[in-house]
Amino acid sequence: MIVLKAPQDKLLAALQSVSGIVERRHTLPILANVMIRRHAGQCEFTTSDLEIQVRTSAAMDGDKGDFSTTVGARKLIDILRTLPPDQTVTLSAAQNKLTLQGGKSRFTLQTLPADDFPLVQEAADFGPTFSVPQKTLKGLIDQVHFAMAVHDIRYYLNGILFVAEGHTLTLVATDGHRLALAQATLDVEMPKQEVILPRKTVLELQRLLKDGAKDAKPAKDGSEAEAAPIAMCFAANQARFTFSGMEFVTKLVEGKFPDFNRVIPKNHKQHITLGRGALLTSLQRAAILTSEKFKGVRMNFEPGALRIASNNAEQEEAKEELEIDYSGPSIEIGFNVTYLMDVLSNMDQELVTLSLQDANSSALFTVPEQDGFKYVVMPMRI
Repeated sequence: MIVLKAPQDKLLAALQSVSGIVERRHTLPILANVMIRRHAGQCEFTTSDLEIQVRTSAAMDGDKGDFSTTVGARKLIDILRTLPPDQTVTLSAAQNKLTLQGGKSRFTLQTLPADDFPLVQEAADFGPTFSVPQKTLKGLIDQVHFAMAVHDIRYYLNGILFVAEGHTLTLVATDGHRLALAQATLDVEMPKQEVILPRKTVLELQRLLKDGAKDAKPAKDGSEAEAAPIAMCFAANQARFTFSGMEFVTKLVEGKFPDFNRVIPKNHKQHITLGRGALLTSLQRAAILTSEKFKGVRMNFEPGALRIASNNAEQEEAKEELEIDYSGPSIEIGFNVTYLMDVLSNMDQELVTLSLQDANSSALFTVPEQDGFKYVVMPMRI
């Protein structure tokens, strides 16, 4: 049976969109496979790692009738990558094997039964669905993802908190040393819902949403294209995202996320607005002479000037100076330079405002005329 017949680039794009969650090594061999299902002229591609399931479908030629099987996802993608993009490829099934043909190339791959593929059981109690443009959600994730914890024993920090309430969607990430918050406005009013998306889900969504603009449709007035929306809904232990012909279902992280509102400083008196690019390059240069284990930099804020200094165990030293519009008291404060470079390199605004109290209080980064972004970083003793 001919399962599908399609241009190489179309098939490859469909497989790549679902293959990000596939692990190369897994206790269940079938989880290294993609499930291919033909039904009513559509081909459906599904992958799973037991906690996340990604599915997409595309109209492709092939024999009539329903058919399903599973085949090694990485092998199939690696083969397709080496074939010419404009070539028509054919997948045909016979005797528990799948044959891929393109031009004079022919590959026979082993399959496993689709009935054995462990699909994620979808929750029955999903809340109301709401939508935001793809580029909006991608922008929010880009602004906070770097502050997620990695393998923290406090497992609820290894992800991003999503809060939908009223007309606001808030994303928050923290690793206990710094916290990033970004907000967007929703078209519909939502009852309060809080969920924590796992780190792997966040990074995969970020990867898939990169091409949101490709699905853009012209705005009604013929002006600049608007990104296709992503619909999302949350259940007690699952979240579901639907966009660009894809369905993405993920388990949630259980646990109580810290009260982020208590972490964000409210009454800092000293505010310094700086050029983001100039500050970032100065910090990058200073970071070269920090030690691997101790990434500290000293920042001296004085009327009209910011002095940045770093040193290491070899007694090497870096000094940077920037002119700033500041007339307050002198403040000397130390930071992990990586935490500062992370936030600055994940922003695209030209200016950033730094709010300070003293050497022992956390610092607050905001963007002028944009209330929806906040980044809090704890100082370090140097």
